[in-house]
Formats: sequence, C-alpha cells, structure tokens
Amino acid sequence: MRKIYLFFASVCIAAVFSGCAVKVGVDANRTLSGEENTQAVKVALTHGDWLVTRGIHDTDNFIAGVTNMPLSHAAIYDADNDWVIEADGSGVHTTALRDFLAKSQRVMVIVPIWADEQTRTAAVKRAGGWIGLGYNYTGLVGLDAPNRFYCTQLAIDAYKDAINANPPQNPLPQVVKPGQMYHWGRIVYDSGAIK
Repeated sequence: MRKIYLFFASVCIAAVFSGCAVKVGVDANRTLSGEENTQAVKVALTHGDWLVTRGIHDTDNFIAGVTNMPLSHAAIYDADNDWVIEADGSGVHTTALRDFLAKSQRVMVIVPIWADEQTRTAAVKRAGGWIGLGYNYTGLVGLDAPNRFYCTQLAIDAYKDAINANPPQNPLPQVVKPGQMYHWGRIVYDSGAIK
C-alpha cells in the first residue's frame, strides 16, 4: 500500500512539472521571436549542442520558482533539419528552431563536454530515435519510467555512450535541472534575459 501511495504522490508532483520551466511571472509577449534572434543563435549553434532556455509558459514559471534558477527547459539541436528535439508534456518531438526560440525569453547554447564530430552525430541520432515517446513525469522526482524522457534527461541521455566512456568529474545527479546544464558543458552563447 505504501508503494502505491508513493507512486501516486510522485505522479501528482511530476504532473505539475509537465513542461520543464523558470523567473516567475515573465511577460509572454517578450520572446526571442524573429529572424534576427534566430540568426544570432545559429551563429553559435552546432549539431548536437544543447539549447537551455527560460520559457514563457506557466510550467516554465513553476520550474523557475521551484528550482530557484533562471532557466526552465532544455533540448538538443539537429542542424541537419534546423530543429530541436525536446521533451515536454506532450512527449518527445521536434520543433523548428525559430518556433522554439519564439516560446523563450532567454537561450543559452551549451556545448556538451563530450561533444566532438562523432559523439554529436550519435547523440542527435539517438535523440531522434526517441521522437514519439512519452514524457517522464516520475523521472522529475527520481523515479525513471522506461522509454520516457523529461527535457534535461533527453539532452543528457543523448550523450550516454560518450558519458559512459568518459564519466564527468562533476557527477550527474539523478535529476538534472535546466539551470545546472552548464556544469557539463561550455556556454558559447547567452542571449541574456529580456528586460
């Protein structure tokens, strides 16, 4: 009985996190939409890089508040298709880069510490294989569900083979928050917060 209670409590808590999120009360009318912002990001962006954002949705506001961090969502970039592969409440899917930026107020481009030409290709291919899978609600509280992903889990697990071959000095926690992603990468672009 206790296991069932813990499971349902975890599901309820995780349901609140259904989109990965961050600064409470952002202005949804002020985003990184527009060709100028897209081109500025693309200059720094390479196949397999992580995009870590401060989104504009209510779940983003919630995640930012709960984690006390200025970033709320993460995805991996597929340069071949000019889209990101992301996991949100609707599951694992692709979003055109310009549309992804249009739902964000801040974006960081982070080069994972394991990124080289071979690992980048493998990571994007791996993440692409997960398109259509569900969202990992329970994973947000450390209870992983097989074949499901939350945003940072998808971005990091895409590099799992490289991580296993070369474990980081800074160990990965069971649940990685969007605001922690830079610990396992190098920031090459930061749009800064929209004022």
